[in-house]
Amino acid sequence: MDNSSLLMLIIYSTVTCCIIMAGVWLWSYKIKNAGVVDIFWSYNFPVIAILLFLFAPGLETRKIILCSMVVLAGLRLGTHLAIRVLKHLHDEEPRYKHLRQEWGANAEVKMFGFFQMQAISNVLLAIPFFISAMNTKSNLSPLEYAGIVLWFISVTGEATADMQLANFKKDESNKGKVCDTGLWHYSRHPNYFFEWLMWVSYFVFALASPYGYLAIISPAIILILLLKVTGIPATEQQSLRSKGEAYKKYQSTTSVFVPWFKTSPKPFPKERA
Repeated sequence: MDNSSLLMLIIYSTVTCCIIMAGVWLWSYKIKNAGVVDIFWSYNFPVIAILLFLFAPGLETRKIILCSMVVLAGLRLGTHLAIRVLKHLHDEEPRYKHLRQEWGANAEVKMFGFFQMQAISNVLLAIPFFISAMNTKSNLSPLEYAGIVLWFISVTGEATADMQLANFKKDESNKGKVCDTGLWHYSRHPNYFFEWLMWVSYFVFALASPYGYLAIISPAIILILLLKVTGIPATEQQSLRSKGEAYKKYQSTTSVFVPWFKTSPKPFPKERA
């Protein structure tokens, strides 16, 4: 692995993502909605993949496959988030409103720093991409084929979960209800599960390259974020606030994360008199 080439690619990617997020922050400042950061956090991964395709020294075939996977997944998720955010562009999500209240007078300065940290997280999570794009081996490994299959399963699963939830919300008769159909019947967060599985697929793909084991950092970080930080905890708190007892009942009969490990139904606690 050419360390000087790798360092330059990391620098190019970091600078590019930071510039993009600076522009996104300016937009968010104008419209008073920091939720747009989520859209471009997803879009930044295809940007990194394209930079690697153009400038990394790895095998062309490997770079084409890797770039295709990252671009397709990033554009799909980013566009899905864009549709959701742009429908309510002047109504900021509660989690960002909470941050503004917490940060007070320094909210916008801190929000700029938050946007820049998102850009840096893009580059950190892209470790599997850097490792694979530097691989000059002339043949694809069985691990890379396995990674492709796992990637297809994960992206299909996440897209299916997103579509099922969107269709549920479109039905006016479901307003205030909990989506418990399709994959959501088995997991409260199938979209998050398949998002994590996608990062596992990048790790498996990277295992075929020198130092590929370092790529475990990405799915590990994503898992921690989803289970403990910004993913499931925030989503469940908001669902409990908006749907109350209906969501508590849903919690008692479904798996929190892995779709096919559905929990056994538990008695729903009666309200005290």
